[in-house]
Amino acid sequence: MAQFVELTDQIIGAAIEVHRELGPGLLESAYQTCMCRELSLRGIAFEQRVPLPVEYKGVKLDCGYEIDLLVDSKVVVELKAVIDHHPVFDAQLLTYMKLAGKIVGLLLNFHVPAIKDGIRRKGP
Repeated sequence: MAQFVELTDQIIGAAIEVHRELGPGLLESAYQTCMCRELSLRGIAFEQRVPLPVEYKGVKLDCGYEIDLLVDSKVVVELKAVIDHHPVFDAQLLTYMKLAGKIVGLLLNFHVPAIKDGIRRKGP
């Protein structure tokens, strides 16, 4: 589990840097692009906009869901740029983790004065 702590700490460090540079108030797509750049600069492997099929009664269906970032094939990262945190965002992250077969996820909301208030971690 220490590997997950170190990796999520690295992701959070990248998010802090992006938030420090940009601040709140931009669209989610801008934060995603900048997170990709920051992860690349730090040498952290990731994929973006990873298709997430829904399996229903033994058939995988393309319902248009995507994981914002999948870091090191281990951590699901869901990005937000919203004024108010809603519990459905936590549920969304947990569902994405379940569908992707991953045990750790981060929800990062950039539309906050201090990024520490916009970070939610799920999993061990």
